[in-house]
Amino acid sequence: MTDPLPHAAGDRRHTTLGSPVGDLTLVSDGAHLVGLYMTDQRHRPEETTFGPPADDVTPFAAAREQLAEYFAGERTAFDLPLAPAGSEFQRRVWAALLTIPYGHTWSYGELATRIGNPRASRAVGLANGRNPIGIVVPCHRVVGSGGSLTGYGGGLERKRLLLDLERAALAGA
Repeated sequence: MTDPLPHAAGDRRHTTLGSPVGDLTLVSDGAHLVGLYMTDQRHRPEETTFGPPADDVTPFAAAREQLAEYFAGERTAFDLPLAPAGSEFQRRVWAALLTIPYGHTWSYGELATRIGNPRASRAVGLANGRNPIGIVVPCHRVVGSGGSLTGYGGGLERKRLLLDLERAALAGA
C-alpha cells in the first residue's frame, strides 16, 4: 500500500494567520504543509522546530486561501500538499481522518475499524491527538462512542465551533 501522506522533509518555515478559532501557525518544509497548530494546543511542538518566519513559502498562499474559504463555509475539502511527520500507524490514522465526510463525525471505534484494527480505539485516539495538521486533517470530526465531544488538542470549545461551522454550512447548502 502506498503511503498517502509522505514523511516531512526539508527546511522548515512558518507563518501565522488569524482565524475564528484564534491564531494558527502554519509550518512548511518548502513543498508541503507539515504543521497547522492552534495557540495553546496540546502536543504543540516547541516553536524553535517551526523554522524562521516566511510568508512567501509554498504552500502558504494556498493554505491561507483554502482556510479562509473553509471558515466562510465555502470549502468542504482541502487540496494542499501534506507531509505530516509520524509513525506508520499515526499516518494511517491521519490518512483515514481525511476520509471523514465534511460535517460528519466518526467515533474512535469506527475510525479504528476503518483502518482495519477495530480493537485499537485507544491507540487511534492517541494518534488522533498527535495530528500535526489540525483542521486540514480533520481530527475534530472524531467523537466519543455516544457522540459526545471528547478529547481535542485544541480544546473542546474549538472542536464544537468547527463542527458547528461545518453543520451550519451543510444546512445552508
